[in-house]
Amino acid sequence: MKSDIERYVEAAQPAYEEKLREWVEIPTISAEPEHQADIERGAEAAVQYLRSLGADAMAVPTPGNPVVVGKFITGADRATVTIYNHLDVQPANEPQWQRAPFVFHKEGNRYIGRGSTDDKGPALTALFGARYAVEKGTKVNIQFIWEFEEEIGSPNFEHFMKANAKRLATDSVAVSDTIWIARGKPAVAYGLRGLAPVRLVLETGTKDVHSGVTGGAARNPITELCQLIAECYDVRKGHIRIPGFYDDVARLSKAEMDNFLASGFSVKEFKRAHELKKMREGDALEIASRLWARPTFEVHGIVGGYTGPGVKTAIPYSAEAKISMRLVPNQNGDKILKLVQNFIKEKNPDIQFIPESVLSPYLGPHTGPHPEAAREAMKFAFGKTPAFVREGGSIGAVVTMQKYLKAPIVFLGLSLPEHGYHAPNENFDWEQASGGMKMFARYFETLAKLPLK
Repeated sequence: MKSDIERYVEAAQPAYEEKLREWVEIPTISAEPEHQADIERGAEAAVQYLRSLGADAMAVPTPGNPVVVGKFITGADRATVTIYNHLDVQPANEPQWQRAPFVFHKEGNRYIGRGSTDDKGPALTALFGARYAVEKGTKVNIQFIWEFEEEIGSPNFEHFMKANAKRLATDSVAVSDTIWIARGKPAVAYGLRGLAPVRLVLETGTKDVHSGVTGGAARNPITELCQLIAECYDVRKGHIRIPGFYDDVARLSKAEMDNFLASGFSVKEFKRAHELKKMREGDALEIASRLWARPTFEVHGIVGGYTGPGVKTAIPYSAEAKISMRLVPNQNGDKILKLVQNFIKEKNPDIQFIPESVLSPYLGPHTGPHPEAAREAMKFAFGKTPAFVREGGSIGAVVTMQKYLKAPIVFLGLSLPEHGYHAPNENFDWEQASGGMKMFARYFETLAKLPLK
């Protein structure tokens, strides 16, 4: 005989899919100013849906995009849990998309479209879990914070938190924007890497010039940037050559290394899920440590010169490299940027160094009542005890919430590697959504039993 939560989840599937369809088809791309109207439309749709379920909700303005806040208040004498998600999405201009990225497509119990797993699907999953808890009289207040600037580094989230911290007071926070190790291998993250992005721009002229007429004398900004990048780090091993870069990196404890090994992380499965043809060498512990607990230096694009068919024999006058460094606990983003800037200035003083918003790394507890509640809820819903691991990505809002809310933060992610965060053909699925609803319902029930401080 099915339990109440099982019957609720089964009945909720059509409504869940219809709402996910609606939200996916609003292209809330925060990186592209021409989608500002879509951001506003997405925020309004979120507010209206929260209100339709009985929550108090509003879109709070910031100097940039709004933040949606929704609250189910069940009693002033009860604990409050805050659920954070973001509803802005990455651009979707990759040629590998097999269908229009902002047209929702259902393929069996798989949901395809930009934002389906990052982070609209998990946001709706948490909301459906909350609706069940409220309907069943669970003695906990549930608050939602939905951001629309996470994909561009949360530039106005601190402004929002500082101005509203008092009315957002909470006893704990759960973030649902992280990835499992693999399907059937649930994970609760307790750490995030930070991010320090920068653009490197070099101009050596005012126009492209003929390589036969000027080659051998004219400087080539593309090759100079490539040479500089090769001096910054070992491209085969990933080791960063900038002096002082690793000075503040926190060493992994034996307990953390044991957790990483016990997580079931598989190099073969990781390679398959991310469709990687080749990888840097290393065993499971080495690769997991690089992904979750070591800093990186990455090149995301080089712009300049002729990119059409064939070869055009011209030397470009300018080039730009788009770089980022993932940071780990104890590293300071501003310090790292200064180290990199000084290194680049010494190697090639003509290069413009243009930093962008820094996100700090985060390291939280993996023991205590809230992590244990997360562990129990995930095991209840998915039948397996989750591993406690760190996450390789960055969520700028987490450090900001830690600063202003001063409440325990746990991560209850639902996405899988094959769901394609930031990738073409991004997708989510009903197995993760239905399990997630059960997980959140159980988590709220457990929190309601914890003693109030």
